[in-house]
Amino acid sequence: MNNSRRSFIRNSAMAAAGVSLFQQHIFATVKKGELTGIQLYSVRAAMKADPLGTLKQLSDMGYRHVEHANYANRKFYGWSVSEFKKILNGFGMSMPSGHTVLDAKHWDASKKDFTNEWKYTVEDAAAMGQSFVISPWLEESKRKSMGDLKSFMEIFNRSGEFCKKFGMKFGYHNHDFEFSEKVEGKVLYDIILAETDPTLVMQQLDIGNMLNGGGKALEVMQQYPGRFESMHVKDEIKATEGHEPFESTILGKGVVPIKAIIDLGRASGTKHFIIEQESYQGKTPMECAEEDINIMKKWGYK
Repeated sequence: MNNSRRSFIRNSAMAAAGVSLFQQHIFATVKKGELTGIQLYSVRAAMKADPLGTLKQLSDMGYRHVEHANYANRKFYGWSVSEFKKILNGFGMSMPSGHTVLDAKHWDASKKDFTNEWKYTVEDAAAMGQSFVISPWLEESKRKSMGDLKSFMEIFNRSGEFCKKFGMKFGYHNHDFEFSEKVEGKVLYDIILAETDPTLVMQQLDIGNMLNGGGKALEVMQQYPGRFESMHVKDEIKATEGHEPFESTILGKGVVPIKAIIDLGRASGTKHFIIEQESYQGKTPMECAEEDINIMKKWGYK
């Protein structure tokens, strides 16, 4: 996960159309199973420097759910499953999802089975109490031919079957290339959704990452209703640094029609609304995290 996670989306008639289509469902009422959380990559430096202090601050802000971006050697941020779960519980928090890349090394073609490394990933996620095990990347080598892509999507489905044994779902998180790249004339994201079984593989739609790829969240959500059980809530402005056109910002301050998108998500089955901000425009990441959750609360998301 890095600052290349951007895409092109703009305020358009789609925002009004989305609201009009679902206006009878759009109320600031939290639905059963719905939650608002934060992707801990948003405060990555603070989590590295002082993870306990950072989690306490997030809890004090009102965050009750976090999504991890650090799992290695069967540890979350350096702690075992039981240790990190106890830490989160102590702050009144839980971790319903997390990001760990599923790549080719996790599949043993000779055995037609996952490696122990991936099995441990899923088992530890289940022990943590997660609902979703989400892969936030797709190797470039797997997007070159339709055959390779479909074969890897079948591994996604197999991962979904494995996660299902633990009462979870496997998931995929988009960046921007899924909307700009094509394989045999077909948009990559369309292929991913066509080749993955929605009963096994959920999609976490990052509504900010779509910018550079030309993706428009409202259009995609209307094209694939009910496919997005989780969402990264992210706004974007023109980049103040770096090589990319856009960077993330405080919710409601950029060009993404956030409120229309999350309300459409709520109306069509999205349950997890995960705040993520990766650029801060002179503020600290913690200051941004507090502003972001307060804005979500104002919009009726808790």
